[in-house]
Amino acid sequence: MKVTVKEVVGRRELKAFVHFPNKMYRKEKYYVPTLESGDLYALDRKKNHAFEVCEAKYWMAYDEKSKAVGRIAGIINRQYNEKTGLKQARFGFLDFIDDTDVVKALFDTAESWARGKGMTTVSGPLGFLEFDAAGVLVMGYDQLPTCYGKYNYPYYEPRLLELGYVKETDWIESIVTVPFPIPERYSRGAKLISERYNLHGFTPRTKEEMVGHFSEMARLLNKAYRDIHGFSELSDGQIEDLKRQFVPNLNPGLVGIVADENDKIVGFGISIPSLAKAMQKARGKLFPFGFIHILRALRHNDTLDSLLIAVDDEYKGKGVNSLIFTAIAPTAEKIGIKYLETTRELEDNDDVQNLWNSFEHRTVKRARCYCKDL
Repeated sequence: MKVTVKEVVGRRELKAFVHFPNKMYRKEKYYVPTLESGDLYALDRKKNHAFEVCEAKYWMAYDEKSKAVGRIAGIINRQYNEKTGLKQARFGFLDFIDDTDVVKALFDTAESWARGKGMTTVSGPLGFLEFDAAGVLVMGYDQLPTCYGKYNYPYYEPRLLELGYVKETDWIESIVTVPFPIPERYSRGAKLISERYNLHGFTPRTKEEMVGHFSEMARLLNKAYRDIHGFSELSDGQIEDLKRQFVPNLNPGLVGIVADENDKIVGFGISIPSLAKAMQKARGKLFPFGFIHILRALRHNDTLDSLLIAVDDEYKGKGVNSLIFTAIAPTAEKIGIKYLETTRELEDNDDVQNLWNSFEHRTVKRARCYCKDL
């Protein structure tokens, strides 16, 4: 196939870049459309505070009839490179039809740009920051994605391997069966941990109270995630972006916070009712009716997505997660929650995966990050 790759330079082209996967996967049962307004914000250099530490270019591939057949972004996170000593470019926002010429043209373009910037390795799919969708799905094609996840066809991995990419790391996702009513042993264990370490778990009463805790939670997140693959410290502006992205859809009763005797936050967990089915109905648009499906999913649901969990180093392995769980349990039970689905966890992050050992759980999805020397 004759393929032409063009850089995305204007607003109209950016909209086409964002819309491409929603169009390509429109008939796929397990694809969840991205919220196009959110992607437009994330890709806007004037709005997204990630561009304080990142630079990026976007390209689309077209066939001989000028039909869009693929897309890719090239990203350099300067802060992450300075922290790690790497000269690493990232590729992300990757989607393409099953054609060797298309995928080769996209990666040749992105890799050439990275070399021109002095980079020696390329890794991905990754976003600007840790909280962007990442990875190629390699297991779980019969499952709906979580909010951090992304569906892709099975041919993605073979095409990347053909280009010389190799596995760098995997993320896994598990479904946890939530035991309601809460067994007495959980409540009793949480009480013992609270007394032993002078800790107390709670949920904010209002969104305003939750916003008041957000900055302190973000500082803890920076500390707890500092060694996580792909993570770079969040600036005040990036924290505001996260607040903008998550707070409107958060139920304060599903935000579990643990504080010490001085009311210093030492751990927290944020979860949200699954929006996968609602986003399918919304078809990537909030208006005119998409927001209605989302509101319904937030109020009545049987599945929670675990968005974030962070615990101060001093309290790791001391059962802080049980205080988080018992704090959000009343609201989760009221909504009708039966399952919790973990969002993407690094396969070697034992601290997080051990949180679910007390519950019935099974791994249902696996996504892969690849790398290549330039």
